[in-house]
Amino acid sequence: MNKLLPAVALLLALLSPSCSLKPTTQHDVQATHAQLPQEEAPHRRNSLEWWYFTGHLRDSVSGQQYGLEYVFFHFNPTGKKDHLMVNVALTDPQQRRFRYDYKWSGLPAELPATLPLDLSLSKKTQTWTLRGQEGRYQLQANLTNHPGFGLNLRTEPAKPVLLHGGTGYENYGNIASAGYYSYPRLRTRGTLLIDGKPHAVSGELWYDRQWNCGAVTRKDIGWDWFSIQLDEPREELMLYTVHDNASARHLGGGSHYSADNRNTHLAESDFQLETLAHWTSSHSKLRYPSKWRVRIPSQGYDLVIEPVVPDQELNIKLIAGIKMHYWEGMCRVTGTHHGRPVQGQSYVELTNRQDDKLPAAAASEAAEAVNK
Repeated sequence: MNKLLPAVALLLALLSPSCSLKPTTQHDVQATHAQLPQEEAPHRRNSLEWWYFTGHLRDSVSGQQYGLEYVFFHFNPTGKKDHLMVNVALTDPQQRRFRYDYKWSGLPAELPATLPLDLSLSKKTQTWTLRGQEGRYQLQANLTNHPGFGLNLRTEPAKPVLLHGGTGYENYGNIASAGYYSYPRLRTRGTLLIDGKPHAVSGELWYDRQWNCGAVTRKDIGWDWFSIQLDEPREELMLYTVHDNASARHLGGGSHYSADNRNTHLAESDFQLETLAHWTSSHSKLRYPSKWRVRIPSQGYDLVIEPVVPDQELNIKLIAGIKMHYWEGMCRVTGTHHGRPVQGQSYVELTNRQDDKLPAAAASEAAEAVNK
C-alpha cells in the first residue's frame, strides 16, 4: 500500500469493539485491470480512495525550492454517506519550516462519477479545489491555519500514465487489492504564496490515483512509501513496504519506469531498503526512519534518500480524542546508476509507527459523526 491516510484514523475508530458499525468494502470496484480514463472519476460509495499530489517546486527567479503535498480523500465507510477530506502541506527548506492544514466533512449527496474532476471542500473562509483529468489539473488552496500560505498551480503530463502492477492494480497480499496508477512527472507552473508573498514557481509533481483502500484500516498495519524522480536518466521509482505489526510480517513491492517509458514491476526480492538514521518528533515523541539506502541490482541503482527538513510530521486531530501522527516529506536523492553518479528528488511517507488504541468514547463519537 502506498499511503496511510488521515482519513484512516476515522475509519479505525469504527473497528473499535465499542462500536457496532464496521467499514464496508461491498461497493468497491471488482476488477483486475484499470479502465482509463473513467477510473479517475470518483467511484460510487468507495470505501476509501484518493487523488494525491507530491513534489518539488522551484522559484523561477531566486531558485529557492519548496515541497508540496496536496490530496483529496473520498470515503464511504458505512456504504451510506460520502465524506471528503483535504490535506495540504508546504515545506520551506530555506526557513526549515513545515506547514500544513486539513479538513474533513460529510457530504449532502454522493459524489458523481463524472469527469473532468471538480472536487472542492471549504474550511472557514477558504475553499480548496482540484479540477481536471488525465494529467492536466488545476490545484488551488490557501491554508486557513497559516494565513499567507497557499498555492495556485496547473499541471500537464511530462510522461505517460504508469499502471502499477502492469494492470493498474496492486495486490497487497491478504490486505487489499487496490487500483493504483500514477502520473510520475507532471510539469507544473503557477504560484506559491509564502509569508504573504507570491512566488512564481515551476517543477514536477508526482500524482497518485488509488481506490478500493478501505481494507487498510487494520490498526496493526503500517507502511513506508517512496516516490523517486531521477534527473539523469529521467527515470522514476515507486517503492513500498507494508508492516503487519501483529504478525511481524513484511511485504514489499514497487515499479520502475524507464526513460523510454518501460514499466517494470518490482517484487520484494528486487530491492533492499536499509535505514541509516532516525529522527524523533518533539510533538508526538515518535521515532521515524530519517535516511535510507535503496539498492535495486536489476536496474543498477544504489541510492541514498534524505529529508531536506527533519520535521515534516503531520499531527491530525479529527474528533476529540482521535489523533493520528504520520511523516510525509520532501527528500533529496543521491547515489549511483551502474556506477555513475546520479541525483534526484523524492517524497516519502511513513505511517503507523506505534500501535495507538482509540478510547472507547472517541470511537463512539467517530461512528456517530460518520452517519450524521
